Amino acid sequence: MSDLQDRFGDIDIYLFDQLLRGRIAPGMRILDAGCGAGRNLVYFLREGYEVFAADADPRAIDEVRHLAARLAPRLPAANFHVEPIEAMTFPAASADVVISSAVLHFARNDEHFDRMLAASWRPLARSGLFFCRLASSIGMADRMRPLGNGRFALPDGSERYLVDAARLMASASALGGTFVDPVKTTIVQNQRCMTTWVMRK
Repeated sequence: MSDLQDRFGDIDIYLFDQLLRGRIAPGMRILDAGCGAGRNLVYFLREGYEVFAADADPRAIDEVRHLAARLAPRLPAANFHVEPIEAMTFPAASADVVISSAVLHFARNDEHFDRMLAASWRPLARSGLFFCRLASSIGMADRMRPLGNGRFALPDGSERYLVDAARLMASASALGGTFVDPVKTTIVQNQRCMTTWVMRK
């Protein structure tokens, strides 16, 4: 188990699934939009991928830079940006895979969600893979208390911006994205719902 942990870190199991299916392959450029401390980047750094990341929290980017210095010292620290998702400065079409894991549900309202999503989509190259995990109301809409502006109080005590299936479909259509997998939602002990949304550009 420790060997697996060392190799893959705390990678999201649904992102790991994309690896197993060969949709993310060596040589691809990976951008983690809202990377946190880099839990989804350990494998890619170890395996020599060209990795980029952004997070609004300077401490998170500092941790990712230290992680990269240890696992992939050839990568420049400038690959890792301290900036909010909606204002990312990576060039258009510069990534083959964009990861957005547990990020978009922190949107303040519909407009903020749209800006975060558009900024995450813009760096994706043609035919690139967009992997997103986010909180939703799918399967538990009657247990979410609306707070306005697309935000809801969840049974677990948190407050999140929540999407539903119609919102995901409309956003995909507006972006011109093609679904790679059906939308899949995990209901976590009737406390929250986490949806996996995977598209190609």
